[in-house]
Amino acid sequence: ARIVALTGAPGVGKSTLAAQLVGGFRAADKRIAVLAVDPSSPFTGGAILGDRIRLSSYFTDSGVFIRSMATRGHLGGLARASGEAIQVLDAMGWDIILIETVGVGQAEVEVVHLADTVILAVEPGAGDDVQAAKAGIMEIAHIFVVNKARREGAEQSARIIEEMLHDRPGAGEGAWFPPVLQTDALDGMGIGELMEAIAGRDAHLEAHPEAADRIRRGRARRILEETLKSIAAERYLGGREGEPGFEKIIGEIADRKEDPYTAAERLLGSGEG
Repeated sequence: ARIVALTGAPGVGKSTLAAQLVGGFRAADKRIAVLAVDPSSPFTGGAILGDRIRLSSYFTDSGVFIRSMATRGHLGGLARASGEAIQVLDAMGWDIILIETVGVGQAEVEVVHLADTVILAVEPGAGDDVQAAKAGIMEIAHIFVVNKARREGAEQSARIIEEMLHDRPGAGEGAWFPPVLQTDALDGMGIGELMEAIAGRDAHLEAHPEAADRIRRGRARRILEETLKSIAAERYLGGREGEPGFEKIIGEIADRKEDPYTAAERLLGSGEG
């Protein structure tokens, strides 16, 4: 499966763009699975999984699968199980896997490790272009989209991003140079050009198999890392809340009698707790 990620600040129109992309892929007779990641409450763990509603026009389309996932406190713009879900959907034979992340910030760039193509959506006149540069998002995006482009400032935002891209250090011969597009997802403006840019990125990866292999291996590494973290946390923390030994370690860390690294090494090494 080709894995396409759509990311950007909250309110930039990611969900509407996602719906347009689903329509574009379906028009090309591609079967598409959508993983829509929503932020969850840090207190209850609950989330408003609204993307199923936003993509309701595809509910009866057997060529579209929609799965909403809550972050449940996981950083990086994704849910902890995103990588595993991608593996499953890939094995099921979907042509396209579209990931819509939660709003990005300085730490929320994990999607670059999972996707073949990362689309960064920004909003004109909202300072997103400058924030993108500050947050390091410029390095992860393969396609830039100034959405809501009928608004004042769209041309300027696109120009600023283009200048930033031209000013960054060269990535070497044969490297992909990100296009900067303008769209208005509400009426479909620029969606055709966006679909062409995605196809261009696919063609680039096919022409440079070493780059595609790096992405594939990097994705496998990240999924393995997250799986190991999950297993380790469950093995050494699961069900231990309230146990005297475990609470003793928590108390020692809280009282600064032991640092968390030493305590973690002790738990991992001996199973103490």
